[in-house]
Amino acid sequence: MAKRGLSLAAFLAVALPLAACGGAQDAVDTATDAAGDAVDTVTSAVSGGGRLETVLSRGTLNCGVDGGIPGFSFVDESGTYSGLDVDVCRAVAAALFDDPDAVEYRRLDSTERFEALKGGEVDMLSRNTTWTISRDTSVGMEFAPTTFYDGQGMLVRADSGVETLEDMEGLSICVETGTTTELNLTDQFRQRGVSFEPVVFQDADAGYAAYDEGRCEGFTSDKSQLIARRSTLSEPEAHVLLDVTMSKEPLGPVTINNDSAWFDTVKWVTYGLIQAEEFGLTAENVEEAVNSEDPNVLRFVGAEGTLGTDMGLPNDFMLRAIKHVGNYGEVFERNLGKESQFELDRGQNALWTDGGLMYAPPFR
Repeated sequence: MAKRGLSLAAFLAVALPLAACGGAQDAVDTATDAAGDAVDTVTSAVSGGGRLETVLSRGTLNCGVDGGIPGFSFVDESGTYSGLDVDVCRAVAAALFDDPDAVEYRRLDSTERFEALKGGEVDMLSRNTTWTISRDTSVGMEFAPTTFYDGQGMLVRADSGVETLEDMEGLSICVETGTTTELNLTDQFRQRGVSFEPVVFQDADAGYAAYDEGRCEGFTSDKSQLIARRSTLSEPEAHVLLDVTMSKEPLGPVTINNDSAWFDTVKWVTYGLIQAEEFGLTAENVEEAVNSEDPNVLRFVGAEGTLGTDMGLPNDFMLRAIKHVGNYGEVFERNLGKESQFELDRGQNALWTDGGLMYAPPFR
């Protein structure tokens, strides 16, 4: 067994550099013929350990989610998870294992999410986490591409008479602690010279329950979350969002710092969802793309080149992800858009070609 491993490793040492000479695909095909577990060997050789190798060896992805926000990550009474954030987890699992259900979800509140990631309890976060400089540096996180551009809003009762933040002078506001939301709230009211009574909760469920019971007169969070959570209140139509945006909230998946192979995996799978929409590749037609006449599409689905194996992944990693989960547009529409109960417009979350902010670097 050791002799076989040495032989294949020696072969790969010669074969992989051939990418620069245009012979990489032939080399990978030859390696696959030489050993049935060549993909695993390439993965090990390229990744050099770290979280990617751990996840591949385990055979499942451990993904940290919120679990209480319809449209993003929500677990129903049967224990089934759904939402945009959940679909990002499923896409990563599909890319790695050709199985979108090879995921173990862990519900994490705002105060425990980063420690759970640092401690290795989860491999990634996909739970409405805002990208900020401090989280990206001193906290030790790596932020993959933004999957939803949002802004902080304010939810109040329709009959409260409140129309602006200035109208909230002296009122109580529920907010989840340990979040950028809490900091933004303080900043915005300080700038306006408006005093308020913060009512903080570690758990968002408890915060919304308190608001629903009338223990606070406003609730602040990302607008998308407020819209989603409003649907779970006892009288959804009795609550309205103020016409105000209090911050920029770029939300997306997160990995631990200083593990480039794993970060690249999550990053490029996420970009791939966006690029697939631009290519017009869907869950229904992506398998036909191996016969495309467009070399860009052929590289994307792994029919040409070695983009996947160069990362330590199956070469068709994006074909797998799109086949099982769909492109970004499909994910958005079924969870938040026209096919969902929320019927949100794409807005900033449209492709750059449609005037939005969703843009993927080239797959080449």
